Amino acid sequence: MFLISHLKKSNKPLNSLPIIMSNYFKIFLFIIVISCKQIAPPASVLPIPTERQLAWHEMEFYAFVHFNMNTFSNMEWGFGDESPELFNPTELDCRQWAKVCKDAGMKGIILTAKHHDGFCLWPSEYTEHSVKNSPWKNGNGDVVSELADACREFDLKLGIYLSPWDRNHASYGTPEYLDYLRNQLSELMTNYGDVFEVWFDGANGGTGYYGGANEERRIDRKTYYDWENTRQIVRDLQPMACMFSDAGPEVRWVGNEEGWAMETNWAPIRKDEFYPGSPNYKDLRTGHENGTHWVPAEVDVSIRPGWYYHPSEDHKVKTLPHLLDIYYNSIGRNASLLINFPVDTRGLIHENDVEQIMKLANAVKADFADNLVLGKNTSSTNIRGKSGKYKAENTIDGNPDTFWSTEDSVLSASLIIDFEVPTEMNRFLVQEDIRLGQRVKKFNLEAFIENEWQKIANETTIGRKRILRFPNITATKLRLNIIDSKACPVISNIEVYKAPKVLVEPKIRRNKSGLLTIHSFDSGLDIYYTLDGANPTKQSIEYSVPFILKEKATIMAMVVDPGTGETSQATLNTFDILKEKWKIVGEFKSLEQAENIFDGDPQTAWTLNNNLPLDFIIDLGEQLNLKGFTYLPDQGRWNPGIIFNFDFHVSSDGKNWGQPVSKGEFPNIKNSPVLQEKLFDTIKGRFIKFRALSPAEENGRVGIAEIGIITE
Repeated sequence: MFLISHLKKSNKPLNSLPIIMSNYFKIFLFIIVISCKQIAPPASVLPIPTERQLAWHEMEFYAFVHFNMNTFSNMEWGFGDESPELFNPTELDCRQWAKVCKDAGMKGIILTAKHHDGFCLWPSEYTEHSVKNSPWKNGNGDVVSELADACREFDLKLGIYLSPWDRNHASYGTPEYLDYLRNQLSELMTNYGDVFEVWFDGANGGTGYYGGANEERRIDRKTYYDWENTRQIVRDLQPMACMFSDAGPEVRWVGNEEGWAMETNWAPIRKDEFYPGSPNYKDLRTGHENGTHWVPAEVDVSIRPGWYYHPSEDHKVKTLPHLLDIYYNSIGRNASLLINFPVDTRGLIHENDVEQIMKLANAVKADFADNLVLGKNTSSTNIRGKSGKYKAENTIDGNPDTFWSTEDSVLSASLIIDFEVPTEMNRFLVQEDIRLGQRVKKFNLEAFIENEWQKIANETTIGRKRILRFPNITATKLRLNIIDSKACPVISNIEVYKAPKVLVEPKIRRNKSGLLTIHSFDSGLDIYYTLDGANPTKQSIEYSVPFILKEKATIMAMVVDPGTGETSQATLNTFDILKEKWKIVGEFKSLEQAENIFDGDPQTAWTLNNNLPLDFIIDLGEQLNLKGFTYLPDQGRWNPGIIFNFDFHVSSDGKNWGQPVSKGEFPNIKNSPVLQEKLFDTIKGRFIKFRALSPAEENGRVGIAEIGIITE
């Protein structure tokens, strides 16, 4: 009707209508074409993740379970000569494992189906060294099957660890072993349902039982396993499973077992430069900006010092502050997090481990409970196209399929979130749409505080997820500045939170000079303490800076959140006389590290390999009335040298020692290497001699983290 009216007004004949309509149609098509050109998505920056890698990225947080022959031999790496008779868990319950992981927010479990010692947790057709010859369930059990069933029940995904190295098998190191390895890999990929990840360890070759040969066998890690054909078994039988090793092919090691990725973390690497056990493993921590293959990092870390269960580590489960640091330094740095549970000899995740992982789960849930950007206004310095399809608002719409992007030529741009009113915050989460590749090389974050922009953070890569932690600020706006990018930035998601303060008991330390410090994990918290062992309150002494405390004291301290009034549990530390005058005497007096045993730091130690008995002699610097002593074993993981049998002597002159005032053993110290206290009848003296008679381990080492005295 519009066209006919237009023709009448213009006095043009109606028979010209088809020509005019054709012209209008051409204009319409031109507009459509131009519009399409304007809203075309950015071209991918290679490499990009595959479909199975994208599914793996969504897992983000999952569990490792190290449970095998080593659990019962109390070792980390079994030699391969262990009898299947040792494997006999009394309460094995894979449902307990799955429930713990599900409650903790994890999405899967990777099981050590076979570790380096060669013992198989499933009744493999190809070896007798498996559960089928153990007393557990009279040889009719299958741990892999039970875990697969538990994972299905709790909606978790199953992963499999299969050690390429086998210290039990007689043919390891020969071409025939490859048939054995591939047969077992086929069993695991065929009989237990879908597998999301297959884990190949980089430790390969060395000493072993090897069917009774008891020798060292070395292999060429680059070529021996014929990885191309070995991995093809996984690809054929489990097309959606990602394979892990030092260099992938699809998931890489992060280069440490401590629980962190570097602040700069590229998912791509130059894969051809790596192989399992390659010496340039430190490059795996950062990846490569010019990487040729998409091989993202996985952070593997145990909740205890060891990967397998050892009773001596029951008191060494990682604390909530430590676990939070691991979380933010892995998932928060463009990596996934694989936390290991060393299942105990009962066949259960130990209650201490459960307690700590649930503390982490609850803390993470609280940190990300209230997204402050929802419904806020956004703006940006550049938007791709004119249609608004790639607008800044897409970063806060909760839709992973939308994103903010700029024109192709724009490699630096800013995005502002306007909170309109002063808003308190301490977390910033940002994600790239990695389906188009990892792009951002450098960015910073600014906050508009009291009418001026202040820089909060200066960072490098983003990737799938980057989370920044910073002290509480109150701002009306945030500005994300992309400083440099490999191509136009593609930002899919931004979230902002005010995480609650972490209220855990503070750490109290006093060095040998008497300087006392009290530390809280989080910033912006108040600390109150007492010096007489009384429970602290908000009316107690408030701690502000380190101070000198030379007197004996029993200190209790707690942390208080001034915003909410909530308090932590209290910490208790008892300090006897100051160790300022103490000196090592005797044959070790010239060894600088010897004074680690009374420096007030439980993380430093003095460990020796000398023949026993071994005397640690200390000049206390003055005559004292002594009624006891304390001994803290070396808290290190590797061969700490725990003392089992001892004598303790006191002397006034350091020459005449007489009979020991205390002697005997530290019961169960091998399984529980915590602070030991021994009391005796009061005696006056200036010199003490702590004699190590025998170690708790057969390695012959003896060591001390801290030695102390108890005075009258």
